[in-house]
Amino acid sequence: MEATTHPRAAGPMEAFHRDPTFWERLGAVWRMLRRDRAGLLGLLLVLLVVFTAVFAEPIAPHDPLDQNLRAAKMPPAWQEGGSWEYPLGTDNLGRDMFSRIVFGSRVSVTVGVFGVAIALTLGMVAGLLAGYVGGWLDTLLTGTINLLLAIPYVILVVVAAAVLGRSLINVILLFGVTSSPLFARVTRGEVLRIRQAEYIQAAQCIGVPTGRVLLRHIVPNLIGPLLTLATFEMSAMIFYEAGLSFLGLSVPPSVPSWGNMLTQGRKYLNIYPWIAVYPGLAIAVTALGMNLLGDWLRDVLDPRTRRDR
Repeated sequence: MEATTHPRAAGPMEAFHRDPTFWERLGAVWRMLRRDRAGLLGLLLVLLVVFTAVFAEPIAPHDPLDQNLRAAKMPPAWQEGGSWEYPLGTDNLGRDMFSRIVFGSRVSVTVGVFGVAIALTLGMVAGLLAGYVGGWLDTLLTGTINLLLAIPYVILVVVAAAVLGRSLINVILLFGVTSSPLFARVTRGEVLRIRQAEYIQAAQCIGVPTGRVLLRHIVPNLIGPLLTLATFEMSAMIFYEAGLSFLGLSVPPSVPSWGNMLTQGRKYLNIYPWIAVYPGLAIAVTALGMNLLGDWLRDVLDPRTRRDR
């Protein structure tokens, strides 16, 4: 008698051995994030800042450049003499502090995102060439990277910003170029480690093209460490942009940025502290969120430092 074949249901072992789908991976990441309250807080803070930057127009109740001298130096709404028309008070020219902080997030997010994108691209290309090709190219690129890293970063940025002039594009290019050696150094170290793996040597032995080896086998293994580094560097760039604005070397004074607001508010810190305190808090909260998110990403993406979750 001929046996009737039935489709066999996937057993637990078969489900265990199959590759997880994108949504299963995403669900696993979300479960790890929910268990890490610090990482979840960091993600929420970063999303809040990005949301504020993208939807600044509908969120801000006033134009950040509108001046109302009759309402100048008005305290926050919950203090005596304040008004809910200006929730966080006004500055010395009567401009709404809340609206200026909301629009100031655009400068910080723009500098952080595009500055890191440029640094990541330049650094990854240089690190891949130095680590995989080796030889005289590695010597040349590594020497250049070490030379740039030997220069104190703050001095390098301040001098370059003074030469280039005040412009948002100049600040982005400045941070992107000066931060790229750090990404290049991390990339080169990871490529040297990955290049010794057996599957890379096997691919080379059977004649797999260099470009395919780099794109299919090496670059995916760089995502974890570079993404973690990018998060921390984005936080640092926001701090440095505020510092350059404070020194008068970043965006023009007419552009509402947190650093510019700190510069204008430091004169009134003892009398009208809200003019400087709230932009400073915005910088601190944004940097805190990115650092907490970066710590979580490091634990999740780097198996060498991953904790039990």
